Amino acid sequence: MQKGLGLRKRFLLNIYNKFISNEAKIHELRYLFWECTLRCNLNCLHCGSDCLTDSHIPDMPAEVFLEQMRKLRPFIDPEKLTIVITGGEPLLRNDLEEIGMELRKMGLRWGMVSNALAYTPERHRKLMSAGMGSLTFSFDGLKESHNWLRNNQRSYDKLVEALSLVTAEKYLNYDLVTCVNQRNIEELPALRDLLSGLNVKAWRLFTIAPIGRAADNKLMKLKPEQFTYLMDFIAENRNYQGMKVSFSCEGFTGPYEGVVRDGFFFCRAGIHIGSILADGSVSSCPNIDRSIVQGSIYERDFQEIWKNGFDIMRNREWTKTGECKDCDMHKWCHGNGLHLWDLEKKELQFCHYRQLKGANRV
Repeated sequence: MQKGLGLRKRFLLNIYNKFISNEAKIHELRYLFWECTLRCNLNCLHCGSDCLTDSHIPDMPAEVFLEQMRKLRPFIDPEKLTIVITGGEPLLRNDLEEIGMELRKMGLRWGMVSNALAYTPERHRKLMSAGMGSLTFSFDGLKESHNWLRNNQRSYDKLVEALSLVTAEKYLNYDLVTCVNQRNIEELPALRDLLSGLNVKAWRLFTIAPIGRAADNKLMKLKPEQFTYLMDFIAENRNYQGMKVSFSCEGFTGPYEGVVRDGFFFCRAGIHIGSILADGSVSSCPNIDRSIVQGSIYERDFQEIWKNGFDIMRNREWTKTGECKDCDMHKWCHGNGLHLWDLEKKELQFCHYRQLKGANRV
């Protein structure tokens, strides 16, 4: 049980603040998300993008994206950059392997985020041959809970089949993420044992942002007592039988900083993380409010936008408003995760520290 911020942790957080400030000035690109499609083969209850099976926004042509990568290549260290292909569901594109091969020819590393429904042995072999180096699947509870959240009765079985292919790979960097909600939170111990038995080596847990379809679904948002239970569960299981368990990078966790994940909270949106969205818009994490899109690759190159834009993400002083204005944690959390802001209302929609306060843990 964690409670309060001790003097040592406050001291370390102050030092880390200087690191964050310096990184914001340098803003070296480390992760580039490509929203390669908004089409999806699932209809998940919590989808932040609110994707449709047949999106009204067409898939970006492969050559448009690859040309941007060719122009970006001279300005980055390829050993420090990972391109993450996301969606929608990337596997609905039939040219991922060709795209991956072209990225590898440029010396660029790439990975993918997938729901695994269309992940077959044949597709796995092709993707690995195309140089896929990282992969993330979502495993959202035991069978009934996972299928409920994913809104598909085949989702769990297909995921387990796909996972067996992935865990057998020696050189693939993969992890599983779990969207913790009111329905599956009591299953976490059983899910931990299940994943450990499936030889999973990295398990990342996170809460569901109140955006997209999750905004009005009351079962998605954890109560303060449930959130603190999640923090304690992660703290107690950080290395469970060789499986690394951690909390995601989504927000500031007060006394749990440095406990539930490696290092301290740092929202890297626009500092280390950029994205090219399906319509050509340039932003940071794909789930961030699209009112702060920084430009379009159909008007300017990504590299130029990355170099000259993103001020609103690299200087977070504007987040000192509403409940954040007088909060003594703001100097360390900088307004929490940027994806949790309703920028039209200038309002933070979810505060992890407030959850802990609600449970009398700070």
